[in-house]
This record gives sequence, C-alpha cells and structure tokens, in this order.
Amino acid sequence: MKHPVDVHVGKRIRHRRWMVGMTQQQLAEQVGIKFQQIQKYETGMNRVSASRLWDISESLSVPISFFFEGLEGDSAMASEKALPGDILADKEALELVRSYYSIPENQRRQLFELARVLSDAA
Repeated sequence: MKHPVDVHVGKRIRHRRWMVGMTQQQLAEQVGIKFQQIQKYETGMNRVSASRLWDISESLSVPISFFFEGLEGDSAMASEKALPGDILADKEALELVRSYYSIPENQRRQLFELARVLSDAA
C-alpha cells in the first residue's frame, strides 16, 4: 500500500521535473539511476531515500523542503485529504505556470495584474 507522504513527495518530484522541462530519463541520468526508478518514485510506489532525495533536489534546483510543502499536521493522510484539489496535477495548469514564468518580468507583472482584475470582476 502506498503511503500518502511517498505519494505527495512523488507528485512534487514530477511537478518540479515537468516545470523545469526535464524528462524522467534526464533526471535519472543526473541522479545515476534508471528512469523506471524515477517513475516508481513519482507514483509513490517506491519510497525515496534521504540521500536520493538530496540528489534529486540538487538536480531540480530546489531545497529538500520543497518536496514536503503542502503536508501539515501529524497525519499525512488528513493533510492530503485537506488539500482543495491538486491544481498541479492538471497538465493545463502546469503548462500555464510554465508559460507564465517564461514571460519577461515586466510583462509578467502586467499579466498578473490583469488576471487579478479579471478574477475580481468574475
């Protein structure tokens, strides 16, 4: 049975890898493992060891704490259910975020303000 923390960490690995435009194969090569192992981590089928998570965090340029963001309280199961839906599980949302961050800073700020105005008007 998959542990909710392993599933959460796996999702965070997949999301970050996707955000930086890296394939499972590329991440596996940087970490020194087979891409199938990355697949198992991302689905929560296999638990990521501390040293492997360290290597993955360096390859994806995030602190280790990134993989645990969104888990709160004593019960990982409760916190997983408390999340209002995994917005980053939606491929369209991920693509939107990736595109947003590829826009130059000044234009991105203007787009952000436009989105804020439009959401207030809705």
